[in-house]
Amino acid sequence: MPPTHHEVVIIGSGPAGLTAAIYTARADLAPLVLEGEPSSDSDQPGGQLMLTTDVENFPGFPEGVMGPTLMTDMRAQAVRFGAKVETVKASRVDLASTPIGIWVGDPDAAEPTHTADAVIISTGARSVMLGLEAEERLIGHGLSTCATCDGFFFRDQEIAVVGGGDSALEEATFLTKFASKVTVVHRRDELRASKIMQNRAFENPKIEFAWNSVVDDVLGEEAVTGIRLRDTATGDLRELPVTGLFVAIGHRPNTDLFAGQLAMDDNGYLLTHPDRSTTDIPGVFACGDVQDHTYRQAITAAASGCMAAIDAERWLQSRQCWSTSGPSGAAPARWSPQSSRKSPTSRPVRCASPRSTWTRPPNWPAATRS
Repeated sequence: MPPTHHEVVIIGSGPAGLTAAIYTARADLAPLVLEGEPSSDSDQPGGQLMLTTDVENFPGFPEGVMGPTLMTDMRAQAVRFGAKVETVKASRVDLASTPIGIWVGDPDAAEPTHTADAVIISTGARSVMLGLEAEERLIGHGLSTCATCDGFFFRDQEIAVVGGGDSALEEATFLTKFASKVTVVHRRDELRASKIMQNRAFENPKIEFAWNSVVDDVLGEEAVTGIRLRDTATGDLRELPVTGLFVAIGHRPNTDLFAGQLAMDDNGYLLTHPDRSTTDIPGVFACGDVQDHTYRQAITAAASGCMAAIDAERWLQSRQCWSTSGPSGAAPARWSPQSSRKSPTSRPVRCASPRSTWTRPPNWPAATRS
């Protein structure tokens, strides 16, 4: 079966991908959204907000909104304007081909499932978790990975933060605005955070430390009631009564699919042009947490999704490309793994400008290739 061609394919959902879908659909680009799979441990449909309960810092909801409700409404809005959403996960991409090849299902299939003139990547990032069975049950019910998102709910309560780096201490310090006490649980007897962050935490009277300790279990059936700590030196167990647990041991972007094809930083985040969503491959754009390791908020992800959609639309306009419904009536050339994205003759296009006006910024890191 030949590939299905689209002007724009969006890989991943969440606030970034669904905002990109809304904007590209309103631009009459009929985007296809591959939103991921419910069983996926990476780019699941709706992104990380599907794992939250109340969202009170997304503009326009004075009474707050449930994370899954927000994502469901954004999805419906994209569909209303003409986006097509498939609950599947991309298994392989060929970003160097023209048109771009995208596989769903068997990554070794001879031909891709879909082809696209432009691709927007919004596969997000996931928090590194503790690997405990209770995490799945209690996420959003006292267990969180975002102090900025959920700290407000723990006013005058005793809570804990797991981690020993800058992120953990930043979360702990922020949480003291609300909590009566914050216990930082760290597996060693010294922190790996920067000295300035350590000093700030040590001087905060609301922050205490549980040294040489790891979380053995999170207690509570419907909400967090405490954590069981194990001493890394003696193996002794003890319980710490808390009503909230914040896991701050790192984030991992969902970029394995693009390894060896797109430039990434040392932590695997996609590199984009400053103030743009463009990557180092023309016609490939990235938005949301997959390229943002600083803010990681729903509102900033949505904003970058808007940027990616506008960048993609303008890039397509600059090339005056059309697909099967375009003015020529001709279908795109058959996908070929040998076709070059830098050859304007590999499929029927009219180019009002060079294939790419992208320039490599100064000090741009070399692409991570595997």
